[in-house]
Formats: sequence, C-alpha cells, structure tokens
Amino acid sequence: MDRREIAIRVVSPALFVIVLFLVWEALCKALDVPLTILPAPSDVFGALWQYRKPIWDNSFVTLWTTLAGFAIATVFGLLLGIAVGWHRALYAGIYPVLIGFNSIPKVAVVPVLILWFGLGEIPAVLTAFLISFFPIVVNVATGLATTEPELEDVLRALGATKLDIMRKVGIPRSLPYFFGSLKVAITLAFVGAVVSETVGANKGIGKLMLDAQAAFQVPIVFAGLVVLAVLGILLYAATAAVETRFTGWAFRGQSNR
Repeated sequence: MDRREIAIRVVSPALFVIVLFLVWEALCKALDVPLTILPAPSDVFGALWQYRKPIWDNSFVTLWTTLAGFAIATVFGLLLGIAVGWHRALYAGIYPVLIGFNSIPKVAVVPVLILWFGLGEIPAVLTAFLISFFPIVVNVATGLATTEPELEDVLRALGATKLDIMRKVGIPRSLPYFFGSLKVAITLAFVGAVVSETVGANKGIGKLMLDAQAAFQVPIVFAGLVVLAVLGILLYAATAAVETRFTGWAFRGQSNR
C-alpha cells in the first residue's frame, strides 16, 4: 500500500471525523445547546472516561454476542446459500420463503426469543444471527446461480460433473459475493445484538444506553453510540482485510486505475 492509498483510506477519514467533532463542539457551545438535548463531544468523551469500566464491560458483552451471532450466520448462510444455489428448483422454492422471513421485523421476534430463552445473552446472539444471515445466503446463492450456462456446457463436454463445476468454478466465482455480504452482515449483526439488548437484557451497550436514557444521562447514551461506531468500523475493516486477502484477484483491475 503506497502513501497515496494510505492517505485516502486512513488519513482522510480521520481528518473528516476530527473536523466533524470540532464543528459539533463549536455549534454546541455557540448555540448553548442543553446537555440533555445534544451533549458536546467534550462531554461525550468525558463520559467515556468517567464511566470507562461499565462501558468496557458492556462493550465486551455486545462484542461477543455480535461475533457469536455473526459466526453462526456465516456458517449457516454459506451452507444454505450453496444449497439454494445448487439447483434452480431449490432457488425458486426457498428464495421466496427467505424473503418472507427477512421481511419480519426482528424487533418483533426478540420478545419471542426472550420468552423461550429468558433475559440474557442468548436472545442477543440469536437476533444477531437472524438479522445477518440473509445477505450471506442471497449473495452466495446469486454467485452460484449466475454461473454462465456456456461455461457449464463446456465443462460438461470435458467430462466435469455438477459437483466438479460447483467446486472448481461455482464456489470460487461466488467468493467475492460471499465476502461482500460479510461486510454487510457484520454491521447488521451489531444492529441485531443492540436491538435485543434494548428490548430485554442484563448487560450490553444497548442495555447501558437504555438505562442512561431513563436517567437522562445523555452523554452516556452518545458515548455508547461512539463505542458502537468504533467497534463496527473495526470489524468492518477486519472483514474487508480478509476479503482482500482471499479475493484480491477480483479487484486487480480496480487497483491499477
């Protein structure tokens, strides 16, 4: 990675965030915005430091429930995506069911999960899984289902079986779709975990923010939002790095521009 690329990917976003916080701070001070409406960044970071112990403990809970749900979604979504993309009949039959299931608001499912598993971390893990597996299934199935028929005909003429075509062409071809869906799924997993924590949980950033809101401690609420944003960026960057490592061949043409 050359200096220009480093500047584009690291320095530019950092400068933009710094300018954003400075403008935010200046507007809050100039307009004398009440702390209970919109705390200034100095108040938010002050709350981050003052309440660093509970924020750290709850952040760890949210992080591990998110990663657990995301891991389950990755395995399940990959396997189901391969099964759906394996045959056109399965694709046509299962795909509408998946769309219908994904259309159900997951916040409406959380009370059911709490009824089944009680308050705690299991509903958060399951909600993170339920909200993040759909894009993985869709992208993997799409990558497999859109293999060119001409290519399949040539491979069959050379003696390849359907399993050979799937292993040597279909799955490698769908890798960019798969890793692209992971970047979407990891952010959705955070949404699912936090939504579950706000509905019913003992610990987690969502629970912490809900308690802070009830006590009108708005700086803590914004501190939780900052923590979620940072965690989301870090996990997204990690997923993007894995994507570049395994599917860099798909972006060679773009990197040379």
